[in-house]
Amino acid sequence: MSKKGLKRQHLKKRFLNKNRIVLFNENTFEEIFSMKINLINVIGASFSMFLFLIISTTLLIVFTPLKELIPGYSSSELKRKAIELTLKTDSLEQLAIRNDAYIQSVKKVLKGEVDAVKINIDSLTKIETALLESSDLKVSEQDLKLRELVLQEDKYNVFQEAKPKVATVLFPPVKGTLVKKYDPKQKYYAVSIAVPNNTPIKAISAGTVLFAEWTPQSGYIIIIRHAEGLVSVYKHAASLTKNQGDSVKSGEAIGLAGGGSSNATASNNLHFELWKDSYAIDPTMFIDFD
Repeated sequence: MSKKGLKRQHLKKRFLNKNRIVLFNENTFEEIFSMKINLINVIGASFSMFLFLIISTTLLIVFTPLKELIPGYSSSELKRKAIELTLKTDSLEQLAIRNDAYIQSVKKVLKGEVDAVKINIDSLTKIETALLESSDLKVSEQDLKLRELVLQEDKYNVFQEAKPKVATVLFPPVKGTLVKKYDPKQKYYAVSIAVPNNTPIKAISAGTVLFAEWTPQSGYIIIIRHAEGLVSVYKHAASLTKNQGDSVKSGEAIGLAGGGSSNATASNNLHFELWKDSYAIDPTMFIDFD
């Protein structure tokens, strides 16, 4: 028989030869356990155990939260939070764009850069004619009674001019002498108050700073938006203590008056404007500057 055949028989005997594992009691030498095994059984049992460990580990990772500990794995909770943050970021971006557009509009109004609106009178006439033709002009008895009641109430009304509704208590920005009053006929929508240099300028109410910059014509300007559509404007300031986007409290110092503009006659006077729902109002109706 060749050497290769002898080696094959030798390996076959090693794999198929049965061995006995016996456990004895050390004191009595009594046989407790015995088992016959061969090399093939050992290899098969080891492979089965290895396969079982692989399958159980895979199932444990796939069906338990342990999979979130694997680097590079993104959980469903993480994806949900990422989507929520993306939506919130988009909403904040849109809000920032709208606020920026609002601030730019306020700047144009205050600087007098608003273009005149061109209206086609013929188009308005056509629309008015169409509305009159399509509407029912008959007046009912209830409408007549209501008109009479309104006329009687207006007849004894002691208020000759309408005043804007401002429920907020306004704090005087400075205390000084009123040198120029509010005069809409002359297109002067502010009051000018003479004050000493470095007089603290205070916010009339709590709000948010919309604009805070220096201009050659008016020195430092700060614009604050308050509640109920109220906007206050402070011009000819020497310095400012607040920046755009800051929150201010009622009566909080926002700058110092006196100087800062190229206009020498107005350098020591605080130019103060008050706007309500995009309409200028007389500040002296709500604030005592003396």
